[in-house]
Amino acid sequence: MQLKPLARSLAVVLSLAVIAGCSSTGGTQDGDSSGSQDGSGSGSGSTSSSGAGGSGQYGSGSSGADGSQQADSRIPDVKTIYFDYDRDTIKGEYESVVMAHARYLRSNPDAEVVLHGHTDERGTREYNMALGERRANAVERFLNIQGVSSSQMSVVSYGEERPAERGDSDRAYSQNRRVVFNY
Repeated sequence: MQLKPLARSLAVVLSLAVIAGCSSTGGTQDGDSSGSQDGSGSGSGSTSSSGAGGSGQYGSGSSGADGSQQADSRIPDVKTIYFDYDRDTIKGEYESVVMAHARYLRSNPDAEVVLHGHTDERGTREYNMALGERRANAVERFLNIQGVSSSQMSVVSYGEERPAERGDSDRAYSQNRRVVFNY
């Protein structure tokens, strides 16, 4: 049984390598955020972004089969992931959240999720609609690589139209650059 977590971790690493190689096609280098979305960029901060009720990052050994099986039967608590300015690449700190959703969807083949892509208000309306779609598609590709059926997922882009936080501060902008998992 010790081999299963190792194999799962290896699959995750390979998937991330594929995504990293495929997703570096757009965006600019002049982002305004350095990874501290809502205080969770400082390691194991106060927001507990493990997503799947404590099953650990990438299903790593210590929780055992019972812990991950129990977590797979519930929709993960964290349903929003955040992006850097003008980027559609999933940040490392949110990979465990997306993995938790992948485990849930694989374990529940009748479950369906709509991935809502959002942006902040900077940029044209057309550009932001496309960026929101690229962000949601990046999450969809990640889930698909993890074995989630395409028939379980759909993508909707709202661009800048549904902000989570109003205003023109860096905090408001960072809260609006997101993908929301809607079950």
